[in-house]
Amino acid sequence: MKITNISDINEFFKVIDQCKGRVELTSTEGDRINLKSRLTQFVAMAQIMDTTYVKELELVASEPEDVKRLLDYMMKGKI
Repeated sequence: MKITNISDINEFFKVIDQCKGRVELTSTEGDRINLKSRLTQFVAMAQIMDTTYVKELELVASEPEDVKRLLDYMMKGKI
């Protein structure tokens, strides 16, 4: 699933933290990075601090309820 226009990265990671299963960020090379890992979250935050918002991310969620949670966040922009 593609998540677009993330304006509040902290709020986005709160949504990720609420997910029950794995949530992975996929790179353009096909690598999958576990976003439930705090270390990964810190690295991701450091890399995107130069921008005011994230334009687009490709995510894979392992649980249907997590997909719904992420879609709700994308539609409403909040938890």
